[in-house]
Amino acid sequence: MKKWVEKLVQQFDWGDAADKTSVTERNVSEDRATLLFIIDAVNKHLLEIEGHPVRKVRETLDEFAKEMLKGDEENDERILFRFRQFFSTYRIDETAYIQKTFEEFRTIIWDFIDQLAEDVSDEQKDDSEVRQSLDVLKEAVESNSIEVLKNQSRKFIDSYMEKQFKKEKRTAKKMKSIRKNLSTVKKQLNSAQDAIRIDHLTQAFNRKSFDEHCDQHVKLNQLDSAPVSMILLDVDHFKRVNDVYGHDVGDFILKEVVATLKALFNSDNDFIARIGGEEFAIVLPSFSVEHAVKMAEAVLAKFRNETYIFQDHQIRITVSMGIAQLSSGENKEGWLKRADQALYYSKNNGRNRVTIAQPASLKAVA
Repeated sequence: MKKWVEKLVQQFDWGDAADKTSVTERNVSEDRATLLFIIDAVNKHLLEIEGHPVRKVRETLDEFAKEMLKGDEENDERILFRFRQFFSTYRIDETAYIQKTFEEFRTIIWDFIDQLAEDVSDEQKDDSEVRQSLDVLKEAVESNSIEVLKNQSRKFIDSYMEKQFKKEKRTAKKMKSIRKNLSTVKKQLNSAQDAIRIDHLTQAFNRKSFDEHCDQHVKLNQLDSAPVSMILLDVDHFKRVNDVYGHDVGDFILKEVVATLKALFNSDNDFIARIGGEEFAIVLPSFSVEHAVKMAEAVLAKFRNETYIFQDHQIRITVSMGIAQLSSGENKEGWLKRADQALYYSKNNGRNRVTIAQPASLKAVA
């Protein structure tokens, strides 16, 4: 059985004795493991949409994963049918949500365009009337009649001053409206940007932001040899927290984890992302691996000594970590893989520890 299948199965970490069995004993075929991989990928890239809260969707997907792990071939067709039904419904609603958001934003832009077009039309109308008044005034000048010239001059001046007053008033109103519309558009853009870049539950950056951020550092590394380190962090036995206390407590713990990380990694350049269910990444520019280890040890100590209070529950957690410093000429995939291997080593060697990834070896720090 391929290693990636075994690793995928182990990441579910439900914590009971049955889940400690090997992949072979579970009878997990590569086809079934591929479906588990798809479920895992969907789980990591969910949107909070009407009728499908992320927490509920994750619960449903986890149930599908558990059923698939049982290896009951007689029920495979039934499970797949239910999964297709659920996934189709979710994707339809997800598409509708994105389309609705786009339509709302497009409406704002169209209203903005219509207002500008109306303002331009009013300006053109005023200019046309002013030109007509000027033509009348020219005729008065050429008439050689002082009375006609006085009357037309007075009319032109009164008309011109009135239009200038209205223009100034309209301009002030227009600028106020434009500022309001631009503010609305800016809020919509920021909201859309946050929806794309921020994890809705924890307010950490999401996987998309993490990938883009790593790409930037890889490119910078080609120009500048300044160190940059990555810490991957996984909450130990998180599934057990959900099973024992419920998903409300699980969500609370995830938010507290991010709050704790933000308190420890509080520099403007520190980057904290949620890249999986209970997996987080911290990217530290200008940090050598030695410097990152000191910070990781502070993280370990903080979680070891912290008790989280949720209603009547007192919850204590530990975390496992893997650290990799970006090597010269290394791509994002290689960098992430080394950090992930280090994390995997920590999780399979007692947890509650940090492991340093090196090009040729792994060094554990308890």
